[in-house]
Amino acid sequence: MEAFLRYLVLNLLGTTEGMELTESRSQQKIVFRLKLPPEQIGKIIGKEGRTIEAIRNLLSAAAARTGQKVLLQIVEE
Repeated sequence: MEAFLRYLVLNLLGTTEGMELTESRSQQKIVFRLKLPPEQIGKIIGKEGRTIEAIRNLLSAAAARTGQKVLLQIVEE
């Protein structure tokens, strides 16, 4: 799932430079923390939050196939 998230970010931003992605897991939950440079955060969030919501929906659907839940947090520097 981490590779999938990296793929999405790379295609949205065109680069993964300055990106930090950390993952923490529990039995039923995966939490991704995505840290980006300030000028790229707007591209990931999108207009009215539609892009980040779509990314979260894709991750949730992928996690549901294995019976897990996923949470994506955007961290500002």
